[in-house]
Amino acid sequence: MGAIKDFLRRYFDIRTDKVSEADTIANIKADASFRGANLWVLVFAIFIASLGLNVNSTAVIIGAMLISPLMGPIVGMGLSVGINDLGLLKTSAKNYVVATIISVLTATIYFLLSPYSEAQSELLARTSPTLYDVMIAFFGGSAGILAIATGGKGNVIPGVAIATALMPPLCTAGYGIATGQWLFFLGAFYLFFINTVFISLATYLGVRLMNFQVYHEVSPERTSRTQRILMAVVLLTMVPAGIMTFSLVRQSLFNQNVVRFVDTELSWSGTQIISQQVDRDSRTLSVAVIGHEVEDEKITLAQQRLENYHLNDYQLVVIQGTTTDSLLHLVGQLESSKTNYKETAIQQSQHIHELEAKLHVFERFEALAAELRPELQVLYPNIQTFSLAQTLDVRMDTTLTTPVVVALVGIPIRKNLTAEQVHQLRAWLLARTEADSLQVVFHEP
Repeated sequence: MGAIKDFLRRYFDIRTDKVSEADTIANIKADASFRGANLWVLVFAIFIASLGLNVNSTAVIIGAMLISPLMGPIVGMGLSVGINDLGLLKTSAKNYVVATIISVLTATIYFLLSPYSEAQSELLARTSPTLYDVMIAFFGGSAGILAIATGGKGNVIPGVAIATALMPPLCTAGYGIATGQWLFFLGAFYLFFINTVFISLATYLGVRLMNFQVYHEVSPERTSRTQRILMAVVLLTMVPAGIMTFSLVRQSLFNQNVVRFVDTELSWSGTQIISQQVDRDSRTLSVAVIGHEVEDEKITLAQQRLENYHLNDYQLVVIQGTTTDSLLHLVGQLESSKTNYKETAIQQSQHIHELEAKLHVFERFEALAAELRPELQVLYPNIQTFSLAQTLDVRMDTTLTTPVVVALVGIPIRKNLTAEQVHQLRAWLLARTEADSLQVVFHEP
């Protein structure tokens, strides 16, 4: 036993690498402050993380986590409890609340202004925390306090910031507020709270294990009460994550049992499973097969073996055609018609493009007429109506057609324009419409 203790002490004793406690505490206190540059860096990091979540870019999110100063007050709270420094606890808690509120508000403002409101996978990943997130936060916090206390901060803290992922949950919470999806907000904020509690817990345990000097000696009763409160917070934080983890694991095991049952018990010779579906409400497992028709005896035997895969409360439904030949013939018809469907789709796409081009021309002249009407009222007050359209000029002796822009001008006969005014109007319209050919038609409104 003595040799084992010597081995463990030689290789695992972290107190030998500990730097000055005063320097460690001073560094943590400096990082716990959120004023001036630290606050601006936080705001910029939130914007970067929100952009990364919005465009689903993992690299951008990682960059935001690296520059985020959010770990400072969280580590400060854990240290303050570990050394009984009430002043540091108040300062860290206040800065933690301020940083959290500013982060959520910044993310909310961004997502309110962003034109992209669809939830991407990076956003969705922060809405359902589990016990795995608890372990990540605890082990990340443990590595963080160890690095700070032993002078290895520069190498480890960036990795801790990425692993614990403090920024993305706050941005996701802001997204939930901006889009009115409160379940997103609650799930993401709960993940952030998990990270806070277990990084602080790891810091508290770390400073105790490294025998940091207690700032103020307190009575055993107060120490015991503090420990009970801390344990209650930890347990209450873990309960929802534990429930979510249990549900996740149960669903995963259920899916594995379904796959094993289908692969093992439904491997009938001459048949192929083309689809399977589980209905949890009606407790049915439906499979569609092609090939040789499966006898009722085989289906009944497979139904009886469901209990071997913990699926005994489910009903097996096998969907198959009346004859194999009809199903195979149908599949052959579907395969042979793929080429025709593709050619038809291409032709329809080309036709749609042609119609869109014609519609664009129509809408262009309609919008241009509305744009020119105010100018016409100033230049030619007698004109009462005006419209533009493009038509085709067809020559009767050939099949050639020429696109012509027609300007339909409504003006009372008694207020007809002079020949010079007509000429000026036509030249002005020709320049404004940029048409190769233009005809002006007058009529009495």
